[in-house]
Amino acid sequence: MPQFLQNIDQIARAKQRDVLCLEFFSHVGDYSANPMREKILAWLDQKVIAYRECGGYASETRMESYRGQIYIDLPYDLQDPVYLALEAYLEDADSTMRWEGVRFTLYTLGYCMKNAHHDAPGFWDQWADAF
Repeated sequence: MPQFLQNIDQIARAKQRDVLCLEFFSHVGDYSANPMREKILAWLDQKVIAYRECGGYASETRMESYRGQIYIDLPYDLQDPVYLALEAYLEDADSTMRWEGVRFTLYTLGYCMKNAHHDAPGFWDQWADAF
């Protein structure tokens, strides 16, 4: 059965807040067999941090396949010890990524609102018809 994934910008608009995303971009082959991804997901499970698969930032000018992106259901909050633990797990002290081929991204609500017109009923059907 096909799986329906929300794009990360759509999630931000639904949550009405900035959102966190992990992107996996250097693994060759099946994203679900990416050992870095597996290790990070196991850590999230261990810490009881909710996450779900998501699509990338939607674009009307390009299409991309799913590469294992993960929305992390945790607000970006530098006062929250859970967020700080996540950041410390993913990044070194100088803010570089600890995990090769993994990108930890904050999508601001303002940036995601640029795609608010995508939420109109029938938008993507009309887009596909004109493609």
